[in-house]
Amino acid sequence: MKQFIKSISILSFLLLLSTWVSAQELKSPDGNFTMDFQLLEDGTPTYKLDFKNKAIIKSSKLGFELKDDAKSLLDGFTVLESKISTFDETWKPVWGEESEIRNHYNELAITLKQNETERIMVIQFRLFDDGLGFRYEFPQQKNLVYFVIKEERTEFAMTGDHTAFWIPGDYDTQEYDYTESRLSEIRGLFDGAVTPNASQQQFSKTGVQTALMLKTDEGIYINLHEAALVNYACMHLDLDDTNFVFTSWLTPDAVGDKGQMQAPRHTPWRTIIASDDATDILASRMTYNLNEPNKIEDTSWIHPVKYIGIWWEMITGSGSWAYTDEFPSVQLGKTDYSKAKPNGKHSANTQHVKDYIDFASENGMDAVLVEGWNVGWEDWFGHHKEDVFDFVTPYPDFNVAELRDYAKSKNVKLVMHHETSGAVRNYERHLDQAYTFMNDNGYDAVKSGYVGDILPKGQNHYNQWAVNHYQFAIEKAADYQIMVNAHEAVRPTGLARTWPNLIGNESARGTEYQAFGGSKPNHVTVLPFTRLIGGPMDYTPGIFEMEVSKLNPDNQSHVNSTLANQLALYVTMYSPLQMAADVIENYKRFPDAFQFIKDVPVDWQQSQYLEAEPGDFITVARQDKNSANWFVGNVNGTTERTATIVLDFLEKGKKYEATIYSDGENAHYKTNPQSYIIQSKTVTAKSKLKLTSVPGGGFAISIKEL
Repeated sequence: MKQFIKSISILSFLLLLSTWVSAQELKSPDGNFTMDFQLLEDGTPTYKLDFKNKAIIKSSKLGFELKDDAKSLLDGFTVLESKISTFDETWKPVWGEESEIRNHYNELAITLKQNETERIMVIQFRLFDDGLGFRYEFPQQKNLVYFVIKEERTEFAMTGDHTAFWIPGDYDTQEYDYTESRLSEIRGLFDGAVTPNASQQQFSKTGVQTALMLKTDEGIYINLHEAALVNYACMHLDLDDTNFVFTSWLTPDAVGDKGQMQAPRHTPWRTIIASDDATDILASRMTYNLNEPNKIEDTSWIHPVKYIGIWWEMITGSGSWAYTDEFPSVQLGKTDYSKAKPNGKHSANTQHVKDYIDFASENGMDAVLVEGWNVGWEDWFGHHKEDVFDFVTPYPDFNVAELRDYAKSKNVKLVMHHETSGAVRNYERHLDQAYTFMNDNGYDAVKSGYVGDILPKGQNHYNQWAVNHYQFAIEKAADYQIMVNAHEAVRPTGLARTWPNLIGNESARGTEYQAFGGSKPNHVTVLPFTRLIGGPMDYTPGIFEMEVSKLNPDNQSHVNSTLANQLALYVTMYSPLQMAADVIENYKRFPDAFQFIKDVPVDWQQSQYLEAEPGDFITVARQDKNSANWFVGNVNGTTERTATIVLDFLEKGKKYEATIYSDGENAHYKTNPQSYIIQSKTVTAKSKLKLTSVPGGGFAISIKEL
């Protein structure tokens, strides 16, 4: 009997030792998060994540299914080594929501060996006070050099049927309205959530995109995304809606492969941000912290931009990108525009651009974007055309040299526009010439676009091949000291820390859709929790006339927002690139409201998130980077709401003048969007403001030190 007990004890010790070797725990610096790594009996790597002693991610598998390989990287692993370390730094972004960012985490690196293949894989976990980031690393080794990913099998196992704010998983677009539903309802709502787009391809009736915002019944907010997406396919999430388990789903290339890999390599980070306070999700800088430091040595040429543009009139249909209606077909270098009859609607003409330059100069705007300046717009879309634009040849009514000199005399920059129509190889062939043209003519920023299906055929906007192109364009632009605002590109993953010349992206449903039938009135209360987690969006706010038919009688769209809500977006939708998107005639109609757009900065010393609930409301306060002035913005969902804002973020003992732009008593985004009230009062750090926001409404406050 004693021998039996002794044997059991030895066996228990061996089992305990085995568990200790294959299981590791990691805590966040503040102790609120606990991450556990463990190998299952078959050698499958797993992790789970707790927040304040409550599970938020259940045991979830990690690994890869490989193509044409006898053994995938899914199981059969043992732990060779585990290392725990800590890191704490404060770094200064070139631009941002604050002037300093703390990067503090505890790290666990698990080195795994697959005994059957003798392959090595490292899983690196970083646990911050706001969440978890982890990635896979493939060191230099003889048995794993070149390999093809059939699918990444990273799981995110939910603890229940959470509420989600989601858009359909799609290889080509994120330009959808968000749907709020239970996880179990996604399948039934999926088809209705898919709306037409110039290029789109879904993969599953339960597939969704990141950044995905979730809320548990216990009031825990969870955000799933990725960071540092470089030389890898964009990750979507496919939901097992029986067990509520998300599995990564990478965007395939033209032959269906999910990733061409060569060791040594690592993947992007998979991120889980969580809190019991929604404002913590907005305040998280974990996505940036998981990216590499700035690689641009001299950043003196990178600067935030507030701009207007030749844009909204074309979006609404009252103007035209095309110079003539005579050419059903255009061939670069052959089509003779000098003999063409102008259509009378071409917006990018010299005099019209001068009018915008004058307005920008008179109102302290930095720049003017001009779309439709270059030849080819008569025949640019829908034909899989390779030689669609050359990015240097202007229309006859657009005088490059004259406008260059005129803008310079007014201390205004012109913003270049490069629409590629998805013809990526054509763009890359022309990039050096196009960027040189910009340097020669005083353009230091470009808005690039990728409307339509990607060429070559079979490629998608979000696969590894396309991701590599977007990165190539950013790095090439840095060589020419050019800032990039890429539209229809992959959604950002914090890369602006590494390449701060990436000052904006679209990659979501922006204001243009308000002229394409409208967006949900609470759309802007969701975007900061989803799309903006990875970086700023060129959302193009500032529309003052909500009835689109007043610009174009043939367009009956309505902008689902109050005017006060439009002002608030300059604070709630952070971007170092902010557009006053309406036509200048509408700003001249409302000069008192336009004053806020003139005053609001585009670079910040600090930001405080006063209150938030995804889909319902967001209130943010930000301090100007270059003064003691503060600005507050509130955007509201579909239910009228009264907020009490405490101004304790102001410096104690000082007085300020607060100018408040709020919804009028009878305002409503649909029936009376232009009803607003402007009032001024003296405030201090002890002051409280009680303000009501109507459906689709909000308020904006300018607080200046007296």
